[in-house]
Amino acid sequence: MKKGMTNISRLSSSSGFFWLWNRRSLESVRRTWRGFGRVCQMYRNKQALTLIAPLLIAGRVFSATNQIATPAPASTSPLASATQMLVVTTKDWDAVPGVMRRFARADLQSAWAEVEEPIPIVVGRNGLGWGRGLNPPPDLPGPVKKEGDRKSPAGIFRLSSTFGLAAPDQMKQVRMPYKQLTAGIECVDDVKSAHYNSIVDREHTGQPDWNSSERMREIGGPYRLGVVVDHNTDPHVPGGGSCIFIHIWKDFQTGTTGCTAMAPEQMEMLLPWLDPAAHPVLVQLPESEYKHLQKSWLLPPP
Repeated sequence: MKKGMTNISRLSSSSGFFWLWNRRSLESVRRTWRGFGRVCQMYRNKQALTLIAPLLIAGRVFSATNQIATPAPASTSPLASATQMLVVTTKDWDAVPGVMRRFARADLQSAWAEVEEPIPIVVGRNGLGWGRGLNPPPDLPGPVKKEGDRKSPAGIFRLSSTFGLAAPDQMKQVRMPYKQLTAGIECVDDVKSAHYNSIVDREHTGQPDWNSSERMREIGGPYRLGVVVDHNTDPHVPGGGSCIFIHIWKDFQTGTTGCTAMAPEQMEMLLPWLDPAAHPVLVQLPESEYKHLQKSWLLPPP
């Protein structure tokens, strides 16, 4: 260091410059030499860094790509446990006529296969509206199902049980839980009742707290056979819509008050086909919304 500084001093004198070598200037020169030493050390390690850096970068890119490309687990699908499915589609939100297709699969890893021919159906007199079922709320436009709007619910819904006018010993071909509609069976549609959107037996309920309900046996023919659609059940939201079923229609042109209906012979075929072990569901959508949601909901092609 001393020899280097002497040479610098001589060079400065020969150029006509006078440098004042005080303590502060000396420290500045020392810092410069230390920095130069670091550069040399980095230069010696340059080859190693050249080899390691691409591996580090590649590892980070692979990790990020792998996280993005990993699909969501199948268990997140509303259809995760179902091996039977009814698919109802209508032309648009306001349409009353539609088509029901039945699908089944051998197990949860198999593809859906259509069963027999499509079934003509009708929905609510005012078409469809987004309901409250198994699916998350979709980010799509459309009306929302409300109590008394005469719309059938759109979405994915569990099919939990069946009912009818006949005694249970006459319905042994039906595998789903079955309830005979006796005189006291009612479906409560009073939004202020604790039993809102529930089928109850008035004779075994204590003091009724509702002022409005469907006396189901009195409806007669349309409820000779029916399937309960679990709409607005978890939880029961007052005003979200109640008493949604699949049942026998009046005819192929007349809509319902919010249910899905079909010809008597089709209901007679449908009830024995449904299997509680298959966790059957109803998927009900206008055609355009079905196409939008087909891939994300893991639905069969339209």
